[in-house]
Amino acid sequence: MSKMYELARERYAALGIDTEKALAQLQDFHLSMHCWQADDVAGFEATGDLTGGIQATGNYPGKARNIDELRADILKAKSLIPGKHRLNLHEIYGEFGGQKVDRDEVDVKHFQGWMDWSRENDTPLDFNSTSFSHPKSGNLSLSHPDKAIRDFWIEHTKRCRTIADAIGKNQGDPCIMNVWVHDGCKDQSVNHYMYRALLKDSLDKIFAEKKENMKDCIEGKVFGIGLESFTVGSHDFYTAYAAKNGKIPTIDTGHYHPTESPADKVSALLQFVPELMLHVSRPIRWDSDHVTLMDDGTLDLFSEIVRAGALERVHYGLDYFDGAINRIGAYVIGSRAAQKCMLRALLEPTDIIRRYELEGKTAQVLTYLEEAKAMPWGAVYDEFCERNNVPVGESYLKEVEAYEKEVTLKR
Repeated sequence: MSKMYELARERYAALGIDTEKALAQLQDFHLSMHCWQADDVAGFEATGDLTGGIQATGNYPGKARNIDELRADILKAKSLIPGKHRLNLHEIYGEFGGQKVDRDEVDVKHFQGWMDWSRENDTPLDFNSTSFSHPKSGNLSLSHPDKAIRDFWIEHTKRCRTIADAIGKNQGDPCIMNVWVHDGCKDQSVNHYMYRALLKDSLDKIFAEKKENMKDCIEGKVFGIGLESFTVGSHDFYTAYAAKNGKIPTIDTGHYHPTESPADKVSALLQFVPELMLHVSRPIRWDSDHVTLMDDGTLDLFSEIVRAGALERVHYGLDYFDGAINRIGAYVIGSRAAQKCMLRALLEPTDIIRRYELEGKTAQVLTYLEEAKAMPWGAVYDEFCERNNVPVGESYLKEVEAYEKEVTLKR
């Protein structure tokens, strides 16, 4: 135990905060790392450009070109991030063996290799259906007026739920499966009600079969690239659907208006839904999916979770794909930033602040909120890294740079 941590522990103890308890809670804070940062959302279907509201920018050298490189990159990143974490897969990351497997044909066998890898590397898996970058994507998928196209995507999503259920059974821990579709209109539309009725009907068919080893999440959005005028699966739509059907809403921090706070959704949604899923990224003006940093938005988000006593009701995923940066560095920076935000929230003297707020003593509330920012939480995080045998501070950069020189730049 370092001298800096001992001093920090004493400072926090004076406020009634047990840093050992906070470290234990942080150890149990499992991020679901997104596989798509390693290859800019390309996947292994050998299709063309990204479509359906998805866009990855940048051409930094060394992105993963196949499943072996992707797995190696993920394991390298995990070795530099303290704690035990999960991996979030999209359907397009299956092992297809060089064969064309259409989205309505995908099967559990295409993810058996991932399940084996999961056990070998003690990394539970989560899952996502994939509606973008496909000849039948277009502007609409589950809300398409053409029944044949709609049925194609319904079958795809049903199969993804079956895969997620098999994953959950294999790992003895529920697989969290997210459904996000890009459906919308580029210009003016008068068929909003029809599209949403079709989406509701599609979801009803998809969720009709109960699965024991997975949990369903549904993710809304303000608008998609090239679909700016109307989004079928809006936040209002999915909030209502989740509340009525007991599903988990996904809060993607990039999917809101720039002046809207995703953090404020936590205490509102948890009144009516069983759990929440997070996709944490860093929007700049909107859904630009920059690497997560320890910024005000992320700090507020995790603070609201802790203040609500909802640590066990929230699933924590990352969702950014910046092709303009060293991709291993992106994983480590974003994951550590999320952990630091959670630790800051766990170390807040909330009980003291809550009491002053109820007494109407605003100056005292602001004092403690401000002073909490300057408390020695960094020494506590350094101790967390030490206990998990990962590099402390910026020293992880040496390993990132060495891996780049020895591995990724040779691709």
